[in-house]
Amino acid sequence: MTKSIIINKHGGPEVLEIADVNVDSPGPKEIKIKNLAIGLNFIDTYHRSGLYPIKLPSGIGMEGAGVVLEIGSQVKNFNKGDNVAYASMPLGSYSDERNIPEKIAVKLPDGINHKIAASIMTKGLTAHYLLFKTYKVSAGETILFHAAAGGVGQIFCQWAKSIGCKIIGTVGSDSKIDIAKKYGCEFVINYKKESFDKKVLEITNNKGLSVVYDGVGKDTFEKSINCLKPKGMMISFGNSSGPLNPIDVKKHIASKSLFFTRPGLTHYAAERKDLEEGAELLFDSIKYGKVKVEIFKEYKLSDARKAHEDLGARKIIGPALLIPNE
Repeated sequence: MTKSIIINKHGGPEVLEIADVNVDSPGPKEIKIKNLAIGLNFIDTYHRSGLYPIKLPSGIGMEGAGVVLEIGSQVKNFNKGDNVAYASMPLGSYSDERNIPEKIAVKLPDGINHKIAASIMTKGLTAHYLLFKTYKVSAGETILFHAAAGGVGQIFCQWAKSIGCKIIGTVGSDSKIDIAKKYGCEFVINYKKESFDKKVLEITNNKGLSVVYDGVGKDTFEKSINCLKPKGMMISFGNSSGPLNPIDVKKHIASKSLFFTRPGLTHYAAERKDLEEGAELLFDSIKYGKVKVEIFKEYKLSDARKAHEDLGARKIIGPALLIPNE
């Protein structure tokens, strides 16, 4: 038997329950892993609350890193003892041990430990597709990134700066301004105190931007549209402040011939080659100093409720982990 966090109903952090579960031998195309570190992500709260509906009862969590304990009969890319990481469905990373499909795992290179890997797979692969796939940024380009002091923001902004971008970042409190600057933002705006769209137009001499990256959602969408120049791209990749209101295509999109997209890691890492490419570039960015990762906090697996309370209260600034109980 192994310890695992499960949910039997949607709700607040109180619905997270720790249970003893039996982990069978892996299926033909699965690997059994011992999680040594588990990533905490805001999307976990969406699955828990029901904002993103899932079939119940269910495990929770999409990201982890550990050691391969056993491999299925048709597994070709891994062996017992390999150090691996993953960030994808199926849910269930909040556990000591689990089986996962071979296709979602990647081997860890030298220099990348389990804690670093578990803290960056979801956030780092998200930053990768945002920068290189959804909209390929160019050196010298000015871009806007919301929640720049958060986990994705810290990685994204460092990586974008290494490319040569000028980054305007927004934060939700004055206490996060210095954090956003530390990780690469040239301009930082507290979107709860200032009209960031007016500030962006001032910075760009009323030209506007070609792209806005928005993981905040409801609180920032309208003004983000104002920041874009004609034929610009609005990238809505999260909704930490709540889901978007219905989009008025004539008002929001057609008025400036804008592009709108709601990308997700599930699709951008669906193909094995895309997953491996993204992971390799992400690991290299860390190994060669383009991106520095500082783990903000670690929680015991048994303290998952407290971790989710802190996530919901925006007390977690940067990568955070659950550590399986010894």
